[in-house]
Amino acid sequence: MRRIHLIVGLLGVIAFVLTGLVMARHVPDIHSLSAEVQLMYLSRHIYLLGAALVNLVLGLYMTLNAAGWRRVLQQIGCLLILLSVISLILAFITEPTFGIAGRSWRSFSGLIALFSGVMAHTVTGFARKPN
Repeated sequence: MRRIHLIVGLLGVIAFVLTGLVMARHVPDIHSLSAEVQLMYLSRHIYLLGAALVNLVLGLYMTLNAAGWRRVLQQIGCLLILLSVISLILAFITEPTFGIAGRSWRSFSGLIALFSGVMAHTVTGFARKPN
């Protein structure tokens, strides 16, 4: 599971850089677009970075709990965090051109998945028995 998080995290950081290039090379110039469209591009760009970095950190430091409810909850959290990157990449591609009204299920589900996954890991971390 760590390897998958590491790969998705690295790919997410690469996607973050690429989305930055998309904004820098956008035609028409991103600064000529309305403020709400600029905000949509920038916010989706930052959301993607957050999800990528969470995956990267899990790929470097995560250790699976022993069998039991903590392990199951941790694996559910891992799946949610992995899926958040995909959803947020789709949100960057599809949502900004519609402005604030264009917010769809992609960014919402990506952010909820990221939050829920991190909270699942938080619960399993607090429930872990000290060594």
